Amino acid sequence: MSENSRPSGFPEYGPHQVNPEWPPPPAYAPPASGPEPEPESTGPAHKRSRGPAKLLVAVAIVAAAVGGTTAYGVQELTGGSSTGVTASSAAETDVVPASLKGTVAGVAKSVSPSIVEIKAASSSGSATGSGVIVTEDGEVVTNNHVVAGASQIQVRTHDGKSYSARVVGTDSSKDLALIKLEDASGLKAATLGDSDGVQVGDQVVAIGSPEGLTGTVTSGIVSALDRDVTVSTDEDQGQQQWQRGGGWPFEFGGQEFNGDTGGSTTTYKAIQTDASLNPGNSGGALIDMNGNIIGINSAMYAPSGAESSTAGSVGLGFAIPVNTVKADLPDLRAGAGS
Repeated sequence: MSENSRPSGFPEYGPHQVNPEWPPPPAYAPPASGPEPEPESTGPAHKRSRGPAKLLVAVAIVAAAVGGTTAYGVQELTGGSSTGVTASSAAETDVVPASLKGTVAGVAKSVSPSIVEIKAASSSGSATGSGVIVTEDGEVVTNNHVVAGASQIQVRTHDGKSYSARVVGTDSSKDLALIKLEDASGLKAATLGDSDGVQVGDQVVAIGSPEGLTGTVTSGIVSALDRDVTVSTDEDQGQQQWQRGGGWPFEFGGQEFNGDTGGSTTTYKAIQTDASLNPGNSGGALIDMNGNIIGINSAMYAPSGAESSTAGSVGLGFAIPVNTVKADLPDLRAGAGS
């Protein structure tokens, strides 16, 4: 082959020289005892193609191994998930479809069927609140102060159906209650998340029935964690508060708001949010952007001296962490407090 036929830029090498495209021998290989045998070849083109092919295979194997290790490392660093689930819902599921993930509209569409409106009546008055479906046959979690002392409970689901309900169990110390819808089946149960993974600044959505406006959706962020909230455990006092305008009595910063809480109270640690909450949201859901329930809305701030009937959201709402709910469910199902 003439020199003009060799591609420009290719170095010359003799019959006993190593093709520069071949990789060097491993550093730990023993020295060769004699001249390296020349590989069989049918021509320069064949000699040039074999070396890179073997090198490519070797690189592919190494890349596969490194890729697996890298994926494992990333999984460990991101909390064991490669699906993009945020820390606030670690170990939970993506309820929201991929096409709507991370949007308020997606959360609302996916979770609204699991939220109900509750109307409770007693000899002292009536209450309108919200609840979260936790089983397909009609178990609903709500606040104790929504159903405390109720002689009759009516529940309306997202599709407009109405059910009678009974109290299964209550826990006034945590302001939680479990009710059961009669003759219900095929309901969409909510996914209970992990409130221990919630962080300040996480985006959240609230769904409930403020002022009887069923299925109202608001959004915001987690403003703070572990806020002390104090509510009345007195059944008559709670019903009277609702009758006067639906206020949620609670305490923040050493001051009481929305009326007198009575002589019997309970305090719990709450998630604070700036998502708009109003009377009637109580017992509804605080939800992360993957559609997991992270809290049960329970209280709102009202400026000192504001009347219950005129109090509205000022961006200070509070929710019972869902891990408190999950820990309390076995006792509620066993009829605690009822």
